[in-house]
Amino acid sequence: MISIGARTAARRARGRGRPRPVEVRLRTVVSPHQLNSRWGRRLYWAVLLAVLAGSTLAFVFPMYWMVTGAMKSGEELARMPPTLVPAAPTLDAFTEAWELFDIGLLLRNTAYYALGGWLFSMAVDVAAAYALSKLRPAFGNVILGAMLATLMVPPMVVLIPLYVTVADLGLLNNPWGLWLPAAANGFNIFLLKRFFDSIPKELIEAARIDGAGPLRVLWSVVLPVSRPILGVVSIFTIVASFKDFVWPLLIMTDSEKMTISVGLSQTAGAVSQNAIMAGLVIAGVPTVIVFFFFQRNIMAGLTAGSIKG
Repeated sequence: MISIGARTAARRARGRGRPRPVEVRLRTVVSPHQLNSRWGRRLYWAVLLAVLAGSTLAFVFPMYWMVTGAMKSGEELARMPPTLVPAAPTLDAFTEAWELFDIGLLLRNTAYYALGGWLFSMAVDVAAAYALSKLRPAFGNVILGAMLATLMVPPMVVLIPLYVTVADLGLLNNPWGLWLPAAANGFNIFLLKRFFDSIPKELIEAARIDGAGPLRVLWSVVLPVSRPILGVVSIFTIVASFKDFVWPLLIMTDSEKMTISVGLSQTAGAVSQNAIMAGLVIAGVPTVIVFFFFQRNIMAGLTAGSIKG
């Protein structure tokens, strides 16, 4: 006969080798039980919809006010309290703004500067990120850290030294004065390097075994698989060229070479408010179109190199 104590000891001995179930306890403001209740679900969706509606309104309302302001007359735009909906919508302000601001010329100038800045930025940033990621130069981490440290320096701090340098080189009223300072961007280099790090080493080694050099590997292997991040960096560079104001204001003083943002500000004092609103709407259309066409590329490029599988 086996006593009860012996049986209990035998059960404990057999249970020592088995893994004990791990209890997972979640500490949240609202417990899962309360969240799954009827009132919990209603409260959750109410808060979620309120936050989404508030954030959307905060971002969309300034654009709505600008568009509707361009459709109002000068008297209605200056009326207090202001009206949310135009009483008699008209598009005459857009025609007036196009002629007074010479927006066609300003948009061509801005597109030309953006294209040149994009080409130089792609050449410099891609080469730097590829070297830091795959070529592994000496003190590569120190160089990358120094590049990222430049992101902590306010742009206004380096504005005067940069202007003096560009003026000494004779690049005032010259597109090179806009292209060269924008060629190297620490944030773009960091994004590109993170994506290049996620490219499998087997692809690089296979290309090297076939006799491909560093430039051939970059052109034939790295760039074709890096289209998502290249699209993101391209969008960032082009949008930054369109919205930049202070630097083009200092460099491009000739009225025939101004960008869209500088040109609108220089002529704003001589036109009506609704014409200014119309000019701002026209100036914002290109970047909005770029965003709607490439918004998938933005999200795909930002998350493509974050997880290694």
